[in-house]
Amino acid sequence: MPFPIHRPRRLRRNESLRRMVRETSLTPADFILPLFVCAGYGVRREIASMPGCHQISVDQVVGECREIAELGVPAVLLFGLPERKDEQGSQASAERGPVQEAVRAIKSAALDLIVITDVCLCEYTSHGHCGIVEGGDVVNDSTLDLLAREALSHVRAGADIVAPSDMMDGRVQAIRGALDGNGFDHISIMSYAAKYCSGFYGPFREAADSAPQFGDRRSYQMDPANGREALKEVAMDIEEGADLVMIKPALAYFDLIRQVRDRFVVPVVAYNVSGEYAMVKAAARNGWLDERRVVMEILTGIKRAGADLIITYHAKDAARWLGDDRK
Repeated sequence: MPFPIHRPRRLRRNESLRRMVRETSLTPADFILPLFVCAGYGVRREIASMPGCHQISVDQVVGECREIAELGVPAVLLFGLPERKDEQGSQASAERGPVQEAVRAIKSAALDLIVITDVCLCEYTSHGHCGIVEGGDVVNDSTLDLLAREALSHVRAGADIVAPSDMMDGRVQAIRGALDGNGFDHISIMSYAAKYCSGFYGPFREAADSAPQFGDRRSYQMDPANGREALKEVAMDIEEGADLVMIKPALAYFDLIRQVRDRFVVPVVAYNVSGEYAMVKAAARNGWLDERRVVMEILTGIKRAGADLIITYHAKDAARWLGDDRK
């Protein structure tokens, strides 16, 4: 018997063969692009730690979204930067807030695009925490009504999906109840079900002006050492009414993406976060790696791990590169 009998290299001989037997495929339809919407007019301000990403005013949103839709990316995730902040994050549910206005503008343009809104208070509170602070602690139950009001204001503006990212216990149930009670039982909730207290969020806090003014978020975001707890969080959010569940960040949590995919039947979303994006950009600018090759490898890996959808700041570039590959 000649050695070896099995030669996997036979199916790697050329690109046509490799493409034919490829197990995991990416398309632009796999991506969701985050956008940072701010007050003002004519604003397009690059984020220093996230090259290629910008804070944009509402008047710039439709043009950005039209480009995104033309690339085949099906959805955007909106974050808001308000004109003023207070301890209660009252601007989060303001009828004329940047997210609410951006949603209206996108919907008025009749773009073929799903609009998802982040529901949290950290961008809107003067202290930068994701809930009401009393006696130096972030208070869970008092925060739920504010989150429900914020979600309801987004949906009234036209949002297709709301995405609570605060990690308060019971927030999915509170939001589901508010939506259903106001005739929005058809609106989906994409919960940040397993959101870890991660060092990979640094650039985002510059982008969204949301760094906590004291302490950290360890009392409500998850401990990176815990995996079983993530499965509990996911199960609770589904029981409370979540339609899609998210793992955040992505790269250090492939094991959780896979476990959630294997255990639950709802769509699984992974967030390729700001620090993961910034590392690639910095290394590419220094000539240390091939940006296109590494980005596509990362996104393929996230999908291979089990993600149905990937929130990524690379979405526009990746969609263009995928289009080039098809030509």
